[in-house]
Amino acid sequence: MMNRTENLDSVLRQLMTDCAQQYAIPASIADKQRLMRALMNIRQPIPASESFLAAQDQELQSQAEEKGIVKLDGNGLLLWQGNITRLKVDAIVNAANSQMLGCWVPLHNCIDNCIHSAAGIQLRQECNELMKAQGHDEQTGQAKITLGYNLPAKHVIHTVGPIIPQGSLPTKEQEELLASCYRSCLDIADSNHLQSIAFCCISTGVFNFPNQRAAEIAITTVKQWIAAHKASSITQIVFNVFLDKDYDIYRRLMADGYGQDSTIPPTDC
Repeated sequence: MMNRTENLDSVLRQLMTDCAQQYAIPASIADKQRLMRALMNIRQPIPASESFLAAQDQELQSQAEEKGIVKLDGNGLLLWQGNITRLKVDAIVNAANSQMLGCWVPLHNCIDNCIHSAAGIQLRQECNELMKAQGHDEQTGQAKITLGYNLPAKHVIHTVGPIIPQGSLPTKEQEELLASCYRSCLDIADSNHLQSIAFCCISTGVFNFPNQRAAEIAITTVKQWIAAHKASSITQIVFNVFLDKDYDIYRRLMADGYGQDSTIPPTDC
């Protein structure tokens, strides 16, 4: 049985072949992992051998354990700050682009890149099959569900949020499209009988939606959806934030009871 270094080297050699790229294999585990991620980011959604997938999965599952897998206790609306790829829930939400194939920029720190890098190449392959069957880009405000592969989450729900031009404020239509993202994710989670879902801050960051307004729309939309779906299978909804400013915004809004009342009360993280 190969040790970790040998396993990583095997993964890197196959990824370089798949990507038609050749690099000197680094010496350290950390540098090997960076190169592995960069090559995964640019790899086309082509078939892979069972032996490669086994080696890749072994490494990604080791990385997940080292990051620390987080399972949140309690039902209702929860707030948690950290890396969404650590959460053990039925589904995490990915802020995807309209191609739905993940981020192609090597080592980019967007959530789309982070999720695909932690899940493995199978995620891009499944997304590619979905998009080929659909025959066109995903519409803003809609969502699709895939498996989670090497993530602690069982599934990933991919949604396309509105993009706000730099320096502009969102229009009413763009606000409604953002609300549609949350509704679409909840609808697809409920239709798949999932019990827990973790939302990222959809459309903020590089999509330029103002953080405060995005949080207000997220909380209000989720509470309204809950109130209209009292028989839903969903019992735990997590607002996952990464930045301190988003944590402060969500914590304040949830503590103040922002949004329409629902059957699931807001709680602290």
